[in-house]
Amino acid sequence: MENKMIITIARGFGSGGKTMGRMLSERLELPYYDRDILSKASEESGISEALFGEMDERLPRPRIRRTDAYTPDELIRPGESGFTSDRNLFNYQAKVIRDAAAKGPCVIVGRCGDYVLRDMPGVLRVFVHADENFCVEKVTELYNVDRKEALEMIHRIDKRRAEYYKYFTGRDWYNASNYDLCLNSSELGFEKCVEIIRAYMEIRMK
Repeated sequence: MENKMIITIARGFGSGGKTMGRMLSERLELPYYDRDILSKASEESGISEALFGEMDERLPRPRIRRTDAYTPDELIRPGESGFTSDRNLFNYQAKVIRDAAAKGPCVIVGRCGDYVLRDMPGVLRVFVHADENFCVEKVTELYNVDRKEALEMIHRIDKRRAEYYKYFTGRDWYNASNYDLCLNSSELGFEKCVEIIRAYMEIRMK
């Protein structure tokens, strides 16, 4: 049986990180978690999924920097002050991520998964990026927009992801030291990136 690990994937918009996550999930026969983390967090907390969606990968309100990053077991319960705060919404998502990882190998895309699971053994943290022209081409194809609009989307969404990550982790989203592997999908292609991730898993598990 092939060795398996928990794989977290952070990705630039248009780089194909989500596609690679699904490829790994299918080929390794692992559970895949992405936006369904929001629905699971909603079920656990009783908070509307719409609230989780509004906060998803954007800088929370108000636009200030937190001085303390996420730590486990900080959930605010119904009826308590701050129950629907951005911090509590994030902590419920983090609980879903940690619970999923505790069940066994899986693929988790986005939502600061690398940081949430930073103290858990057997986690492979991947960051996928790509050249701007490559991302623009992918975004124009996927969203049926012109090049100018695609470029604006890429800059806006990546900025939000970086701010979101900084707010909840205190770290720089682009810093390679946060990850085990940083892959340029425009140079390698999706298939080669998946092969590299699987090869790295084998090395780590020896």
